[in-house]
Amino acid sequence: MKRIGDKTIWITGASSGIGEALTYELSKLGCSLVISSRNEAQLRTIKNKCTYPEQVHMLCLELDDYQGMDDVVLKAISFYGQIDILINNAGISQRSLIANTDIEVYKKLMDTNYLGTVALTKAILPHFIKQGKGQFVTVTSVMGKFGSPYRSGYCAAKHALHGFFDVLRMEHEKDGILVTLICPGFVNTNIAKNALTGSGLKQLSNDHATVNGLDPTVFAIKMIQAIREQKFEAYIGKKEILGVYLKRFLPKLLHRVVLKSEVR
Repeated sequence: MKRIGDKTIWITGASSGIGEALTYELSKLGCSLVISSRNEAQLRTIKNKCTYPEQVHMLCLELDDYQGMDDVVLKAISFYGQIDILINNAGISQRSLIANTDIEVYKKLMDTNYLGTVALTKAILPHFIKQGKGQFVTVTSVMGKFGSPYRSGYCAAKHALHGFFDVLRMEHEKDGILVTLICPGFVNTNIAKNALTGSGLKQLSNDHATVNGLDPTVFAIKMIQAIREQKFEAYIGKKEILGVYLKRFLPKLLHRVVLKSEVR
């Protein structure tokens, strides 16, 4: 796919961070956009800042509301008559030790990061099959490839996404459906501030690694290129993406490196 400006793209988690940056960059390219999150006011602000706001529709979405997905998908399709690309970007992170984490926090992480994404994907899948084309672009994490302390539930959900979407790619390649998994390293967003602690409350503070991560706009531009190239997986970040390769070839070395890094 060389051109992307003629595509209709639905972005979840569009009210901040990576999703917001993607919205601006894709609007510059002339894409027809549907942007979703829980925060309608913030979506409206972002829409109005786009290069072509008249080509941006807002659609509020509660990702963990499984029963409502079919109606949400029908609404998204109604704006333009079709969706070409679904960018599964919405999600929440975690900062707590396993021993200190309530089971309800794990449920929240799985409901939002995994099951909500799966439910939305399944709801739009018949539309992609019917039109004989479609691309799922799912934002996971390098934490979907290896683990790190304080992120057990987050890592588990991201690992699960890789398993699900690898199989979806295999089962529906015959239907013209593509799957691209995007694995960010550290990106300078509010993900750490919004991360859940062991009790389920937000952390409300940032961390050194996140603050020094990639600029969201730089990340968005690299991600759009990966979408254009229809990559199976793309690792986008700084030196932390080397962990993907260490996990594959030198897992014990990665274990020592992660423990020494003291990343929170």
